Amino acid sequence: QVHVVESGGGSVQAGGSLRLSCVVSGDTASYSSMGWYRQAPGKEREGVAIISSRNGTPYYRDSVKGRFTISQDNAKNTVYLQMNSLKPEDTAMYYCAPNRWYTLNVPAGFTSWGQGTQVTVSS
Repeated sequence: QVHVVESGGGSVQAGGSLRLSCVVSGDTASYSSMGWYRQAPGKEREGVAIISSRNGTPYYRDSVKGRFTISQDNAKNTVYLQMNSLKPEDTAMYYCAPNRWYTLNVPAGFTSWGQGTQVTVSS
């Protein structure tokens, strides 16, 4: 079973930056990617960025392209999300999770979601 612990969120003004971290434990061998997902109040959870477990190729939702960067440090079992030029619409709880597919779709089969880390961007 895979467990994740997210950290690094906070409150920033528009244009600011944050770096989120996700420490992963457990057997991730059967997963194709690691991803960051977010959920704003009253909205469904959505994929933000994923990174291939096989070759490290990233993929982003259109609204964060050029502003967010996903990376991983396999030695530390950690996945990062560098967020620059933050906008108020980026405000949400951010989660990380493994995905059996290389897709931004939320992994419906994953049940061990962490507590998430809150990102709040003020205008």
